[in-house]
Amino acid sequence: MTPDRVGTPLAGRQYVRHAGVFLWLNAGVPAADVADRAEHPVDVLLEVYAKCLDGDRERFNSRIKAAPDV
Repeated sequence: MTPDRVGTPLAGRQYVRHAGVFLWLNAGVPAADVADRAEHPVDVLLEVYAKCLDGDRERFNSRIKAAPDV
C-alpha cells in the first residue's frame, strides 16, 4: 500500500469480504453486480462502500466528455 493511502477509508478495512468489495468497485464492476455478489441491496452497498472508491474521477470525467449529446 502506498503511503498516501494509509489513512484512507480504503486502508481501514482488513476483512476479506470488504477487501473483495473494494477491489470489485475500484475495478469498475457495476454496483448492481457487486451488490449481487456481496448479497447486499444496492443502496446499502453504496452507502457503506462508495466512500472507498478511489481514483475514478478522471476516468468518469473522460466518459462524460466522450458521451454523445442527446
